Amino acid sequence: MGFHTFDVSRAEKLEDDSRYRYVSVDELLALFDPEGAVVADLGSGTGFYTDDVAPYAERVYAVDVQSEMHDYYREKGAPENVEFVTAEVSDLPFDDGRLDAAFSTMTFHEFAGEEALAEVARVLADGGRLGVADWTARGLGEAGPPRDERYDLAAAVELVEAAGLEVEHGDERRETFVLRARA
Repeated sequence: MGFHTFDVSRAEKLEDDSRYRYVSVDELLALFDPEGAVVADLGSGTGFYTDDVAPYAERVYAVDVQSEMHDYYREKGAPENVEFVTAEVSDLPFDDGRLDAAFSTMTFHEFAGEEALAEVARVLADGGRLGVADWTARGLGEAGPPRDERYDLAAAVELVEAAGLEVEHGDERRETFVLRARA
């Protein structure tokens, strides 16, 4: 896959409410139920979806490999329970089983791989939840990254299950897929 990052000079594009067309707040929250949980947003970027999760979670770690994205988010203003973590998903600075949940919105294609998903499995508590919403390789490519940089649901499920997580739900739509898994 592409394993690229989003161009920080275009960060304001990530603040577009039309993103809810591809995954709504309610749909995202249903994937991993952050109520009172310690959660990581994997590939948090500008915090667009982090802001929607924060009111429900005890703590949200906004994880992004680009410190410039954190700078943008800080300038925009982050909820008090959001903590910034600059790290690769394949090298998360959390203790084993530290997180009740983790989620990724439209960033799975940027980090997904055996090493990164093994790391996600390591930091999730027993019974911890993973929610993923991303662009599908089966999509038309009308929005999001090029199709050859995307996974389809079957490939995503295979990667997540290979990391030892149990996929409980998956759905592939016109341009996106969602999945819910448990440690």
